[in-house]
Amino acid sequence: MPIDHYENFPVASLLLPRRLRGAVTDLYRFARAADDIADEGSADDAERLAQLAAFRAELHRIGAEPGTVPAPGAPELASIFVPLAATIARHQLPITPFYDLLSAFEQDISVKRYDDYATLADYCTRSANPVGRLMLHLFGAADPQNVEQSDAICTGLQQVNFWQDVRVDWHKHRVYIPQEDLRRFGVSEEDLAAARLTPAWRELMAFEVERTRALLHFGAPLARRLPGRIGLELRLVVQGGLRVLERIEAGGYDVFMNRPELGAKDWAIMLWRSIK
Repeated sequence: MPIDHYENFPVASLLLPRRLRGAVTDLYRFARAADDIADEGSADDAERLAQLAAFRAELHRIGAEPGTVPAPGAPELASIFVPLAATIARHQLPITPFYDLLSAFEQDISVKRYDDYATLADYCTRSANPVGRLMLHLFGAADPQNVEQSDAICTGLQQVNFWQDVRVDWHKHRVYIPQEDLRRFGVSEEDLAAARLTPAWRELMAFEVERTRALLHFGAPLARRLPGRIGLELRLVVQGGLRVLERIEAGGYDVFMNRPELGAKDWAIMLWRSIK
């Protein structure tokens, strides 16, 4: 999973209510640390899995007595789990999304390919959607409709990262484009390795971009329904994802040599679309 995914946490955002900034920081610290274990450094797979198992043990300890702040556990993890336990208790957050995130991080270590869209979507359900669900719980807005639309936004944002980072992920020996889609459009992994910008590649990416855009549009009403600054924050996030997709299209789907990055002009467009 790309580290940049966790930029979706609105950490230190001026649009985030002050009363929630500490809680969001605690959630981010957990997610970022676990993601770093799975994705960064020189540890082998067994070492990474052992470190994530320690995270899982801490979650078991925190979840053993819901609504309470347990005594500190492993000293080396105290800086992550002591404040996290307090935030979970204070805001009555569900523990399941944290387990889901760990499951996705563990999968990152062992799974490098996805046979079909269903398996990719299942991964997103655990790697991305828990972030939105936790934010909804913090805002007291986790009703079924909101959760469904939040899931669509988070899965869509995760896929935006996949499509803009095809080259980056290839160098990490990962391919997030479903294998069934590669076969359907006649694109091989040799094409990915050689960064071949073929008509087949453009057709494949146009298909992936449009499917992802549909997810973001499906979830977008949530950003209009949530009140105040958090609604604006979410509208900016959705517009950011949509803008990256537009940039991928405008670049002729050449994400190999022209990874889209948002600049001042893009931010101005996103802000205008968010407030109009």
